[in-house]
Amino acid sequence: MEMLYQYIWKYRLLPRDLSTTDGVPVKVVSPGVHNSDAGPDFSGARIRIGTQEWAGNVEVHVKASDWFAHNHDSDPAYSNVILHFVAIHDRRIPDGHGGYIPQVSYQLPEAFERLYGRLADKIASVKCEGDLWRLSPLTVTNWLETLSVERMQMKASRIIDEVNHSGGDWQQAAFVTLARALGFSLNSQPLEMLARSLPLNILAKHSNDAFQIEAFLFGQAGMLDTSLHIFDEYYQRLCREYLFLARKYGLKPMRSDLWKYSKTRPQNFPTRRIALLSRLVTGGFNILSEILDSDCDKEVFVKLIDLPPEGYWAEHIDFDKPGSNLASSLSDGNVDLLMINFTAPMLYAYGSAHGNPDIAERGLDIWCDTNPENNTYIRQWKNAGLPCASASDSQALLQLRKEYCDRAQCLRCRFGHALLREASDASDIPLFSSSPTT
Repeated sequence: MEMLYQYIWKYRLLPRDLSTTDGVPVKVVSPGVHNSDAGPDFSGARIRIGTQEWAGNVEVHVKASDWFAHNHDSDPAYSNVILHFVAIHDRRIPDGHGGYIPQVSYQLPEAFERLYGRLADKIASVKCEGDLWRLSPLTVTNWLETLSVERMQMKASRIIDEVNHSGGDWQQAAFVTLARALGFSLNSQPLEMLARSLPLNILAKHSNDAFQIEAFLFGQAGMLDTSLHIFDEYYQRLCREYLFLARKYGLKPMRSDLWKYSKTRPQNFPTRRIALLSRLVTGGFNILSEILDSDCDKEVFVKLIDLPPEGYWAEHIDFDKPGSNLASSLSDGNVDLLMINFTAPMLYAYGSAHGNPDIAERGLDIWCDTNPENNTYIRQWKNAGLPCASASDSQALLQLRKEYCDRAQCLRCRFGHALLREASDASDIPLFSSSPTT
């Protein structure tokens, strides 16, 4: 039932006269982004409560008291929840500041619940996947090619926005983009925030001191606290060094609870990624120039990006946690993901912004020459019969799922349009049927 209420919130299937349990009018400006990992159900939501607009997280439960049953009251990740959306209002939720989190209670119409009972098994999947066999190969190929370019343009647009935000500094934009890519989805947002909080012109003044660069990055990440790891000499030295640097430059660290360690192997811990980012900055950060001056095939990129850990991080997976087999920072699959999410979009964005189609085309070529991702979405499409031979295909399929299927944009999708047109031309063919058996 909670999944249903998340679905209701995600697609804004709500009455216009929504209000809190205290009778204050509520307007959903944006429901936010659905979070499938640990933490609140929706992030980045914008809600108007009365005359004031709020931005933050939204949590969804069947019963308000589930907040306590799920131990959210003791989890700092839920400290920025601006609205609690529930079916049953059986408790008020303290906000930690002497007040209560605004709460909306909504009961589904009986007819809607009956309909949901028939569709519930389809909410997490693609409704037309059983009919994709009807599509012509030309329709599939043309649409996937278009989606691939569309996704590249979206990624490039984000990079150009970063360039504009940094006053035209392409190296700073590359630093932020690479940091985000090193998060490999789970920690992409906090690594992006970390890179934004430390301009390269500050780091450049200390780029010849590897230890100071590590102190900058781990300190800004909110990972340094003198009361922790008191017998770890390296950690305590980092704390002292960061305190000096933070005072010198007026720095304020991020919240430490933003980092996620669950659902990832120790090799991919955020501490390991920050250690790699520190190595890439030490000596000066010029990776954009390097990839522009080379053909940037995978072998070249590995030499640029996969720097072996040194010193403390050659022997530790986390603070005070020794590890083994740490000779390499990145697996082959992670290198492919960095080619997909950093190198190719950077080249495309740079070439597009500077009117150089050859550089932009190199970005598209990298996707064609790189292995496809292997995740739940891609496996679902492959099981439905769609081709996925390269990163260009997998990026197209991710674009299809995230920008069309998940947004219920079937009428904007060429697959949806083709199936609907066929259904209208042959009324005896059911729209969502199973593929034929042999």
